[in-house]
Amino acid sequence: MWIDTHCHLDASEFAGASLALAEAAAKSGVSAIVIPAVHKNNFAAVEALSQQREDCFYALGIHPMYVPTSDEKDLLFLREKVAALMSRDNTSNVATDVQNQLPANRFVAIGEIGLDFFVPALKESLLREKQEFFFSEQLKIAREFELPVLLHVRRSQDTVLKYLRRICVPGGIAHAFNGSHQQAQTFIDLGFKLGLGGAMTYTRALQIRRLATELPLTALVLETDAPDMSPSWIPHAMNTPAELPAIAAVLAGLRGVTPVDVSMATTANAQAVLPRMRRS
Repeated sequence: MWIDTHCHLDASEFAGASLALAEAAAKSGVSAIVIPAVHKNNFAAVEALSQQREDCFYALGIHPMYVPTSDEKDLLFLREKVAALMSRDNTSNVATDVQNQLPANRFVAIGEIGLDFFVPALKESLLREKQEFFFSEQLKIAREFELPVLLHVRRSQDTVLKYLRRICVPGGIAHAFNGSHQQAQTFIDLGFKLGLGGAMTYTRALQIRRLATELPLTALVLETDAPDMSPSWIPHAMNTPAELPAIAAVLAGLRGVTPVDVSMATTANAQAVLPRMRRS
């Protein structure tokens, strides 16, 4: 059993084949897929996918690369949406017959949120300030509702950690982690798991492969980031969640353990850091 903790299954690149790709992934052993939103405009799409398949879960958030086209009203919309979803957990406030008619609530986290200091334009002072404002406000929403977060940390690990120390949230996942061992340990100490995916499969990715080998298996989760972050065997092709077992096999090889060992550990890690997955 495998859990893809980060897959943009609603992406336009999939051209309407999202459900078929999820089914193909299930046949390859992927038992759950987490679909993070990136902008207010795709909140409905990720929720709809989760309602069509029992193995799909979703997160809501505003990605740092979509901050330039977002405004503060979008943060209010996010908070209102999260509040409504979380209120459904209190079944005492909803009549039983109405509760039974509601679609399954497979909302598990706030995400994808974070900071991106790789894209030059996003590093300029005004956009950097806006990124950090959106990040901190979304962390506050996660704190308010006691939700984990799915983090984008590209070239921004130290600044992300600064905010996590200020605004305590109940852990989450540092997606596509590629920082130092010290940064990794700090995320772990704050209750986070580290996401590993296709980048780990390239022999030239020495730092990621070193982390994959040296960090405790209890700190790792698997992801595809599909349609992006394609593994080494399809470097120029579109990634899909069905590639996850092969990515996991690379992790097993690096660590000198069996794929079963990796499956059991990473599944338990994902369920621990995203506890609402166990409720659905």
